[in-house]
Amino acid sequence: MTTTHRLISPDSMAPAPGFAHAVVPADGRTVYIAGQISSDPTGAVVGDTFAEQYDVALGNVVEALAHAGGEPHHIVSLVVYATDVQAYRDDRRGVGGAHRKHLDRHFPAMAVLGTTALFEPDALVEIIATAVIPS
Repeated sequence: MTTTHRLISPDSMAPAPGFAHAVVPADGRTVYIAGQISSDPTGAVVGDTFAEQYDVALGNVVEALAHAGGEPHHIVSLVVYATDVQAYRDDRRGVGGAHRKHLDRHFPAMAVLGTTALFEPDALVEIIATAVIPS
């Protein structure tokens, strides 16, 4: 079966067994970014606090997008899954700093959802994104 989608799984990111870090459909404009956690290129979860993990996870979103040909201001939607919503609330300054570091003053549509667990047990946050690259 042939697909017209472009699958993005750069070697500079954690291994992606069974999924792609990003998918670009045939339209070439929309980029769907898989859930990104605070993993380093070896796949190890890094960061002790929610804000530290948010910083790395959002950096991974931006990196996957860059490999798909996009830029941070092309992100139109972020969905943040948090294992501890109160930790997000308590460290809004740190989260805001991470946001500005990667997205500057760009504010896409966003949702923060509480969840009891993520696939990686040490992950506190996972971020899914959608971007639209202008033609």
